[in-house]
Amino acid sequence: MEQEKIIKIIISAAFIFVIYPLLRFAARKIVNRVAKFNLYDANRTRMIKKMLNAMIIFVIFTILVSLWGVDTKNLFLSLSSVFAVIGVAFFAQWSILSNITAGIVIYFSLPLKIGDRIKIIDKDFPIVLTVIDIKTFYLSLETDEGERIVYPNSLLLQKGTAIEKKTANTINFS
Repeated sequence: MEQEKIIKIIISAAFIFVIYPLLRFAARKIVNRVAKFNLYDANRTRMIKKMLNAMIIFVIFTILVSLWGVDTKNLFLSLSSVFAVIGVAFFAQWSILSNITAGIVIYFSLPLKIGDRIKIIDKDFPIVLTVIDIKTFYLSLETDEGERIVYPNSLLLQKGTAIEKKTANTINFS
């Protein structure tokens, strides 16, 4: 029995002091490489690093809880109560999570930068906007008339979007 606890302590220490730093280092390396390749803003890169770090911590915490044999029934009951309160407080919990997930997808899949002009392709209301800021939940956009628009990340993935590509004499949307 005592030997079993020592093994659990060693495995836990390995997760905390070896695996977590390695995963964090790898995630940061990947994010930095994507940021450098796409010339992303430092604030946007920092935001993605924080989100990925939180996900890594959650996964490792879940593994350690499982390893130590914590009564998951009571743990999940407590966590579900906390998340229910948070869900009621935020009212639109799913929308918030979908915007965070969309922010991560946008970071890795769209070469979108501050200052880029985008065309949101909508059958009823197509519009060309300039990206002012990219946040965890939304994009700050500006029309040619100077009107500021807050656009949720999840909508950017749902709507057709064209990013402006500048050539020598013309502007092309692709």
